[in-house]
Amino acid sequence: MRVAVVAEATVHHDDTDGAARLEGTAQQLAARGHEVAVFCDQWWDGDRMEFVDDRVRYRAVAEGDPHWRFAAQLPARIRLFDPDVIHASHHPPHAVYGAKIASLLTRTPLVVDWYDHRPLPDWRERLRRGAAQLPDRAIVPSRLVRTGVRELGRAGDSIDVIPNCVDMDAIRETEPEDVAEIVYARRLDRDANLESLLLGLAELRDVGWEAAVIGDGPDRERYEEHAADLRIDDRVTFLGEQPEARRLAIYKGAHVFAHTATYTPFATELLQALACGCVAITEYHAESSAHELIEHRERGFRVTSESEFADALRAAADLPRWDVDEDFAAYDEREILEQYLARYRSLQSAYGLL
Repeated sequence: MRVAVVAEATVHHDDTDGAARLEGTAQQLAARGHEVAVFCDQWWDGDRMEFVDDRVRYRAVAEGDPHWRFAAQLPARIRLFDPDVIHASHHPPHAVYGAKIASLLTRTPLVVDWYDHRPLPDWRERLRRGAAQLPDRAIVPSRLVRTGVRELGRAGDSIDVIPNCVDMDAIRETEPEDVAEIVYARRLDRDANLESLLLGLAELRDVGWEAAVIGDGPDRERYEEHAADLRIDDRVTFLGEQPEARRLAIYKGAHVFAHTATYTPFATELLQALACGCVAITEYHAESSAHELIEHRERGFRVTSESEFADALRAAADLPRWDVDEDFAAYDEREILEQYLARYRSLQSAYGLL
């Protein structure tokens, strides 16, 4: 299958989770033998308009910053590729309009991967609302984001929830690393809301525990100072950014993974920790989907306050330690890729009938 991926900003420009999700899908498609071309802004050196990296072909669309230039030149570039399906990022919305024109010119189905559902300022929100109506299907990572896309006016029965994935083979093969009983992992910005975990831990000063915080960001120093103010800094280790292989090892050696972020379209780190056997404690927030991963699970606790966090930590201590949870094999990258391919084939069949 020939798949045109539209991502004006790839992970080489943008370290957001949405960019990482679409990049991972492109790489997995290429690894399965599909021909994948990513239409994007140039991120490689030199004058070449194309660059191949790990079986994925990247094609530069336009020079210059304006989004409209990318959208205007996109249809002609995609038409030359002659795809079987077009899979676009929702951001920026200008690119969705260009992808739709390409879809009409090539008589090819268009799916749009929608990740961030926070409103945009001024006229850009109207542009985004229009973009939500254009694809044949919208794909979202969680029910939370599906609700956000529905609020933009898109019919709910044309939105598919496909979660992020985990590499279960890597998890099974990873040896546990004994770093801390309690682990938190996320970019340390204001949305991280690490205060909730630190306050919950402070209520358990008389209990033996060690905690580790993985990640970096603009608010790291503030969180470190908060831990010192609570007099638990000698038991909370800030590890900074860590490669995925070590994160998995730390999760497998831990007993509890805590998620407190106020904004989470999909809790990827939480999913990895659950697959590594961690007991999960998630603080409920209206703009976080983390609780969706632990619904109806004995090894998951949903809390709404620091005191409940402390109670959940006590309860988690009574649960057995695991270093893998095979229930999450349903989130394996091969299973998730099949969900994408099923959507592509269904849309191709519908276009064939038309």
